[in-house]
Amino acid sequence: MSAQGDCDFLVKRARELVNEDPWAAKAWLITARTLYPSDFNIQYEMYITERNAERTASAGRLLYDMFVHFPEQPVVWQEISIITAALRNDCQDKQTQFLRGLFETLPGRVQCEMLLKATEQCFNTLEKAEMLLLLLRRFPESVVQHGVSLGETLLEAENIEDQETPVNCFRKLFVCDVLPLVIHNPDMRLPTSLLHKYLHKAAEFYIAYVTKAPSAESQHQGSQDAANLKSPTKRSSQKYIIEGLTEKSSQIVDPWERLLEILSVVGVRCEWQIDKGSRTFVDILHRMKELCRYISNFDNEAHLKYKNQVVYSTMLVFFKNAFQYVSMIQAPLFQGPSTPIQSTWILLEDLSNVYSDVDVDRNKHIHKKRKLGDGREKTMSSDDEDGSGKGRGRHIMINKAELPNSVEMLESFKIARESWELLHSQETLENEFTRICLSWKTDSWLWMRIFLTDMIIYQGQYRKAIGSLQQLASFQALQQQVPAQGSLEQHRALIQLASCHFALGEYRLTCEKVLEVICYMVPQAQDPGRALEEVAKVKKKYRKGTDLRLLPCTSKSIMPYCLQLVLACFKLRAFTDNRDDLALGHVIVLLQHDWPRGESLFLKAVDKICQEGNFQYENFFNYVTNIDMLEEFAYLRTTEGGKIHLELLPNQGLLIKNPSPSVGLLPQEFIPVLLPGLQTADRHHTVTRGITKGVKEDFRLAMERQVSRCAENLLTVLHRFCINEKIILIQTLA
Repeated sequence: MSAQGDCDFLVKRARELVNEDPWAAKAWLITARTLYPSDFNIQYEMYITERNAERTASAGRLLYDMFVHFPEQPVVWQEISIITAALRNDCQDKQTQFLRGLFETLPGRVQCEMLLKATEQCFNTLEKAEMLLLLLRRFPESVVQHGVSLGETLLEAENIEDQETPVNCFRKLFVCDVLPLVIHNPDMRLPTSLLHKYLHKAAEFYIAYVTKAPSAESQHQGSQDAANLKSPTKRSSQKYIIEGLTEKSSQIVDPWERLLEILSVVGVRCEWQIDKGSRTFVDILHRMKELCRYISNFDNEAHLKYKNQVVYSTMLVFFKNAFQYVSMIQAPLFQGPSTPIQSTWILLEDLSNVYSDVDVDRNKHIHKKRKLGDGREKTMSSDDEDGSGKGRGRHIMINKAELPNSVEMLESFKIARESWELLHSQETLENEFTRICLSWKTDSWLWMRIFLTDMIIYQGQYRKAIGSLQQLASFQALQQQVPAQGSLEQHRALIQLASCHFALGEYRLTCEKVLEVICYMVPQAQDPGRALEEVAKVKKKYRKGTDLRLLPCTSKSIMPYCLQLVLACFKLRAFTDNRDDLALGHVIVLLQHDWPRGESLFLKAVDKICQEGNFQYENFFNYVTNIDMLEEFAYLRTTEGGKIHLELLPNQGLLIKNPSPSVGLLPQEFIPVLLPGLQTADRHHTVTRGITKGVKEDFRLAMERQVSRCAENLLTVLHRFCINEKIILIQTLA
């Protein structure tokens, strides 16, 4: 029998015994190895036997012997490949843990050599990079030799693969795994230009990662961390998977803190003026403000160095806080398809003082108050307001009960604005920041456009804001990135456009935008206690002019605001010296909302009617259902009220005999059920004293019918008013 035949026989015999008597099988293999020490099959069989028996130490020694004496054997590299795959694997199963333990038994020098040679066997760039990363993590001294070259390989692969986004597998490995090893290694000597390049790449990746909008394809299904998404600082809980990486490798914990750490280390290496105590973004901003005060005093080289420090440091503060602000007011932008949609918020001009600040005794009827004499308080109209908002800080009002983290949100908005202003305070800073933004294509970031638009509105640059909003509306429609939260959410830019036009005094354009938005709203059920609560709130804290308000972008909140906006548009026209009964009539209709907040303005309207001696508004009985207003107009017809000539009925005499003409202009779906009110109303009800004496029968009947309508949902009535009278409303402001 030949030597090869003997070897095969001994191996075969050992295999037969391995299950029945493993120790006998082991004895056969030891004998075979003693007789034929250079035979690979015997060595490999011994290794397989020990590996299958999960004897870590002996299997490790045998693998080491094979690696040293039989490096050309393919099965050896196949086995090494299985082990290195286990080292890179996120799994914690028994087999994977055994293979990792087997690798740990190898001498360090052998581990290093094995990983290097295994890397040479890889032809896939990503796999090769992951293999080399194992080497760099286990043997930090190898970072000097392989760190920068591995980083450049990954960045080059990113360019070759033509990745659409910086959030890709190559950039992730470079920024999160390779770069920290390189910049923290004290033996590395890196040029300043390379450090700036790496900081630039890291900042772009982390910002894009944090602000990435999850899609149905990329978001991990079945995530149990949806509750954490409410906090923009816990962005890593969104389990979308980066293509080419495992789920675990795709998740980044505390991305902003990681970026801050890179900024700090790069700053030390670049000899920036680093305050070791400045570990928060707010601290960094304050430090950069101080540095900017004397940055121009440095020579060219130092000026360039500190310019880069100010730009990169302030830029990170800006993006972090701008994103945090937008993520709170526009949460659906950053939520996955399976996440419950949260309300969005919209920044608008505050209209709290649209009803004026006259202190009226709410417990008395208006006509009783009016009879107190001429010593009435002066009411305020739109021309008393200063809507420019320029030259001083503006107060943003918000209902803290509806947005519990409002303090944090407003602070983020403030810090982001201050950062933006600092970056534009000097030409050199602005040019560098603009260059970076162009390279990152920030003009395509929807969330960034939303922030900049709100900031421009805050600054009172309304003409510029209008242009930004028009671009935002088209850009938003193009990206289709906002979840459909009813058609109102898709028209939020229109609401802000209306607010900006109003601030500029362009009331016709304001009215056009508002009425367009109202078409998409659904009137909510009335809350009778709300108006009185709001009056109390306004009286407690009254601020004039330039305030802003954040409102939820829902019909419940936006429709009342739109009604106030239309009222504000007509208020100035209604109370000018020139008579305009149509505008005054529109104001009276709109003052019903949030009654009795508009009581003082209504008092002023009644005074104006008394001064003129007559009043014509043929839509009165279509839309006025407020009992106090009805009582006041009924009183005006009496002798005590001055016998004011009121023309409130279209086609007088036909309204009651034939109800159709009075509502003939209304679309069928908006025609109120008025006739049953005539049949069920108590015909002996008196609207106020003297109404049944000496007045025309049709006027009395119309008043009685209106009393029967007082229980109607006022928001529905006003919604109908805005839709039916849209053309007339706009023409009145022409």
